[in-house]
Amino acid sequence: RATQCTLFSRSYLDFSKQWYQRRVRGQQRKAHFTAPSSIRRKLMTSPLSKELRQKYNVRSMPIRKDDEVQLTRGQYKSQQVAKVICVYRKRWVSYVERVQREKANGSTVPVGISASKV
Repeated sequence: RATQCTLFSRSYLDFSKQWYQRRVRGQQRKAHFTAPSSIRRKLMTSPLSKELRQKYNVRSMPIRKDDEVQLTRGQYKSQQVAKVICVYRKRWVSYVERVQREKANGSTVPVGISASKV
């Protein structure tokens, strides 16, 4: 007779940290999109600048709030350095200051940016 653990949800206990070794594409996609927040943190990494690469000997790091980033791709690409306002792991995006768009009613909303594009 199996007992159910009440401290963790069933999906977290079933999640394998070796999901990237699965050979079937559908299983990899399912594991990727149903990953818990602790795993998504590692998946949402952004590349470092050349100076920081030399300093830390690491190519990329997980993105977090208050990091200073430079947008490198897309419509909002710029040479200016901006600050990360929020990292929304559930939606796989981060919000950067001064990256907004205007809605039809005139109000402005922040635009989500993928972690790999900063």
